[in-house]
Amino acid sequence: MIKVVENEHIRIFRLELGPFGTNSYILTCQETNESVVIDAPGDVDLVVAQLNETHPQYILMTHGHVDHIGGLAELKSALNIPVAAHQGEAGDLPVTVDLLLNDGDELSLGHIKVKALHTPGHTPGSMCFHTGNYLIAGDTLFPGGPGRTHSPDDFRQIVTSIREKLFGLTDDTEVYPGHGEPTTIKEAKEEYEAFSARPHEPNLCGDVVWTT
Repeated sequence: MIKVVENEHIRIFRLELGPFGTNSYILTCQETNESVVIDAPGDVDLVVAQLNETHPQYILMTHGHVDHIGGLAELKSALNIPVAAHQGEAGDLPVTVDLLLNDGDELSLGHIKVKALHTPGHTPGSMCFHTGNYLIAGDTLFPGGPGRTHSPDDFRQIVTSIREKLFGLTDDTEVYPGHGEPTTIKEAKEEYEAFSARPHEPNLCGDVVWTT
């Protein structure tokens, strides 16, 4: 468990959970102690323990891949709070989605607003969650490149999502991905600019990094 953000308004913990070492995040309003969990890879006891002194409101899902949902059914049962996800992921989750999220929807977390951004490409219903200068990016954006895609159309779509939905955020926005360490929007923009200045095969997809 790593505390990645703490100020007078918000506290964010990162937990690396489950058999794939997937990042789960807990966001807490400092004034009201209301919290949300983003993704449920597993190790539910650790998540519940971290939430013990807060008031959980939602489980937010970035997407429905197995490494992000391994503990979802157990976590929902333990917390008895709504699960929120995009319609495009609802069929891949092991529980009923209580709240279907659309691009631009906002959820209140005490005095904090968390905005859902639909960023398809890695999956059709991939979501990122933005509040203040912080972005929980799921598997849409990582240091050095986008999330894995399975076809050239998917790759073009994830690039469009990143350019149109994420690059409009302020340069100092901290990006917390579904695996590994954070980056910033400024760093991602600079890496993408170098990538887009070079020619590439039209069928590019898979694990693409901006430096190739």
